[in-house]
Amino acid sequence: MPQSELRSEETRMEADFYKRISIDPKVMVGKPVIAGTRIPVEMLVRMVGQGIPDSEILEDFPHITVDDIRAAVLYAAALVANEEIHPLQTV
Repeated sequence: MPQSELRSEETRMEADFYKRISIDPKVMVGKPVIAGTRIPVEMLVRMVGQGIPDSEILEDFPHITVDDIRAAVLYAAALVANEEIHPLQTV
């Protein structure tokens, strides 16, 4: 597959993943959650970061899927990628 087609496919897949994330001020005080749940993206990303296997996360949260976990990680990556960094001056 040519590089441009690969990037286009990746962009489409990421767009599909973002549909799995919901932000609503009435749900978890507006924190990003897995759509249709009250499961915060932060919690899933933290669990992945702690090395908890997907299978165990899915046991704890049977109403989500592996794609929901991936969507949470992609969402977090997008936030970090767009973060502005302001170096602190040292004295």
